[in-house]
Amino acid sequence: MLSAIALLAAAAAATPPPPAPKAWEAVEADWVAIPDDELLVMTLAGDRRVFIRLAPRQAPVHVENIRKMARAGWWDGTSVYRVQDGWVAQWGGGAADKAELPGIVAQPPAEYDIAAFDPVHRLTRSDAYSTASGVSADGWPIATDGKAAWLTHCYASVGVARGADPDTGSGAELFTVIGQAARRLDRNYAMVGRIVAGMEYLSALPRSSAEMGFYEKAQDRAPILSVRLAADMPAATRPHYQYRAPGNARFSALIARKENPPPPTIGLGGADICDIPLEVRATPVK
Repeated sequence: MLSAIALLAAAAAATPPPPAPKAWEAVEADWVAIPDDELLVMTLAGDRRVFIRLAPRQAPVHVENIRKMARAGWWDGTSVYRVQDGWVAQWGGGAADKAELPGIVAQPPAEYDIAAFDPVHRLTRSDAYSTASGVSADGWPIATDGKAAWLTHCYASVGVARGADPDTGSGAELFTVIGQAARRLDRNYAMVGRIVAGMEYLSALPRSSAEMGFYEKAQDRAPILSVRLAADMPAATRPHYQYRAPGNARFSALIARKENPPPPTIGLGGADICDIPLEVRATPVK
């Protein structure tokens, strides 16, 4: 008995401790829960699920419209009807239907800008679209021209499709960036969130060769079975996600590594805001 205990103790002593996290890696305390009423779950045919983190602080009217539409099952039975190579995937329904839901603001204010440029991390260099950019305390990529501030259109960002001015879009039709960052859309469309999981189900859809990527045949569209807020789903099946919080030395080190990558990668002393990884994970089961 004693020899067995001694062997176990020796084995435990011989097991090396887990490696310490690198300076730019997150630690457990860095993970923050995404509130259930800020997580939108879109289910495509084949039980493929896309999870969208909403941005109510930045686009409150549009996001509230989206919440109401989700609760009413407005997107159920609609489709992803546009996939333009290197640009966007777009889904939803016709604008004529949006006013039928009670409480929907049919023409929200132009929530293209946000209240302030208030990054907790500011990138070293400006870019072709802004004089400065960075990451907000709640984990969103933001930019400014010195006068206004806005959310940036990076890969997987979700914006509101709209018609010609003064139409801002109600949120009934949404799009996500599936190609390179679409920064020229900044301040021209209301950005209401970003896809945090399941992006592969949209980015891998067949491209349409028709003008602007709209599918010409209805059978080519990807059916949407449902769109729900996580808060409205049964507790037993409700998904939970966390985002990596910025505002600490580890996130600063992450940005520094992107701006000045180690050899043999050649760095230029700067990075585009869309190059900064904004990590998200499914909440670990305890």
